[in-house]
Amino acid sequence: MGAVVRNELALVTGGAVRLGKEIALALAGAGYAVGVHYNTSQKAAEETAGAVEELGVPAFLFQANLTDPAQIKTLFSKIAEISMELGVLVNSASVMPRGDLRSMQVAEWDATLDVNLRAPWLCAQAAAGLMQDKGGVIINISDTGAHKTWTGFPAYTISKAGLEVLTQLLARTLAPGIRVNAVAPGLILPSSDTSSEVWQRLVQRLPAGHSGSPQDVAQAVLFLIENEYITGETLVVDGGYQLI
Repeated sequence: MGAVVRNELALVTGGAVRLGKEIALALAGAGYAVGVHYNTSQKAAEETAGAVEELGVPAFLFQANLTDPAQIKTLFSKIAEISMELGVLVNSASVMPRGDLRSMQVAEWDATLDVNLRAPWLCAQAAAGLMQDKGGVIINISDTGAHKTWTGFPAYTISKAGLEVLTQLLARTLAPGIRVNAVAPGLILPSSDTSSEVWQRLVQRLPAGHSGSPQDVAQAVLFLIENEYITGETLVVDGGYQLI
């Protein structure tokens, strides 16, 4: 049996792979038509869109480099042409490069904050313009690392800390019609440069005793979308990682 179609669009930036893909599928399962945004992962985006359509709802592909404000503007212009209203924006696209504050170049710093912090602001700004008549929900994907001193990922950590402040500011600015919240995942998916030994060592320290799954994050996104009395909050989904 397919999902009960809502005739509303949910846009997921970075929706082709990893957490973004799982969030896109969860939204499809909840009955939303899904806009799958991607930058370079066209094949993966097409596969995700196919999986969305198998759940009985429409899928739309949107390519844009989120470091370019002009492309973000074009992205939302295309969304405005779709014959359904934008009800949900999930800012999931993110980059996590290693770095060192002693040697990081300005271009490296800017590239990280452009995707992780400036793009969510610009996307929220554009989405609010489309949602204003009927309201909507914006979910930012942060990271439990926003409250850690990860010296190996300085720009990333700062960008996610900023994203949580941005979430609060947007929640106040766009109220009452648009609710804005964030989800902060913990040890869900290891990065490509994290060895299995290091990953297991981190997981073993968790109070939960195991790593999380992308579905855990997707469920948190759905919860924040459905609960109409929560705004300006960051829901931490990390198995207790913030406690260690």
